[in-house]
Amino acid sequence: MTEDVKINRGLKGIYFERSGISHIDGSKGELSYRGYSIHDLATKATFEEVAYLLIFGELPNTEELAVFDVRLKAARYLPQEIYTIIEATKSGHPMDVLRTATSALAALELQSLQVGEEAFIENGIRLTSQLPMIIAAHEALRNGRTPVTPDPSLSHAANWLWMLKGTLPSADAARLADIDFILHAEHGSNASSFAARVTIGTEANLHGAVVTALATLAGPAHGGAAEDVMKMVMDIGTPDKAAEYVKTKRAAREPVTGFGHRVYRAEDPRARHMREGVRKLGAEMGAPEWYEILQGVVDAMKPYARHGLNVNVDFYSGVVYQLHGIPMDLYVPIFAIGRMPGWIIQCLEQQRGNILIRPLTLYNGPEMRPFKTLITR
Repeated sequence: MTEDVKINRGLKGIYFERSGISHIDGSKGELSYRGYSIHDLATKATFEEVAYLLIFGELPNTEELAVFDVRLKAARYLPQEIYTIIEATKSGHPMDVLRTATSALAALELQSLQVGEEAFIENGIRLTSQLPMIIAAHEALRNGRTPVTPDPSLSHAANWLWMLKGTLPSADAARLADIDFILHAEHGSNASSFAARVTIGTEANLHGAVVTALATLAGPAHGGAAEDVMKMVMDIGTPDKAAEYVKTKRAAREPVTGFGHRVYRAEDPRARHMREGVRKLGAEMGAPEWYEILQGVVDAMKPYARHGLNVNVDFYSGVVYQLHGIPMDLYVPIFAIGRMPGWIIQCLEQQRGNILIRPLTLYNGPEMRPFKTLITR
């Protein structure tokens, strides 16, 4: 009987639900949110507009966007106890601190216990504003600085850079951060979103699901690729060594970081928007070699594209962060900032037609056997 059971390890290729949030065509390298191409959203929209689109299903009009912006900015607040927790855990990895502080918010803010459509939206908006505050406060405290107070005149992306650095970002820097958040906002049933839906399937609250998502995102197989790409760039050192690096990796049958994706067989459609940002930012900051190293790797990997080894979005993200002087251990927390709207709507969608997600495992252990006591009674 068990020989007839098909095992789909990792649930690869398995549809567990219908969804109206995002569409991915891996063979063509296409991605859309709510029917809008990622290319249009990355070039024409702001993160606030995309967050509204994902959560509410339609792009906002001027009045709706203004109200949403007010709600996001009003939520830029952390209880004092959170700063105490961050101070106590400041030697930890930023993802551990972020997960711990987010969990603490659930205990400190009683409204986090509420479930239902409106509660999820309200708590989600609050967390969208609070996550970047936690990350920026941790970066300040672990470096002996006082956390920077949010600036209500700044957009979500610009305020993040302001809190992180304590200096006003340029318009180009703020826009690039905005695009980065848009590109990472939603991506179907990825590991962290699926984990969040499993949590909501037990009728848990949104904070619990976000903590689950953060713990899942922290794994290097999900959120850690951008950091690994930057380490690769540093290992290569100069553009002329890129081809030899790839040759050595491939000869050893080792993966080249930033290439290949569980879903895409063609190039990740998000990559092109970060590519130009790296080129432009590198030139502005007098460090064009970072872009040149990346392109050297891309050129060396072209023969392997037919095997589905194409550039993914993380290939360029890490260098953007490096050019901004952002520590490598903040790369995954930045991913979380962008992904918050996706987690919110994935949880909302799960809750609307909720069902416990409980797949099966096929037992392959010992047959039934007698129990033998060690002590004679």
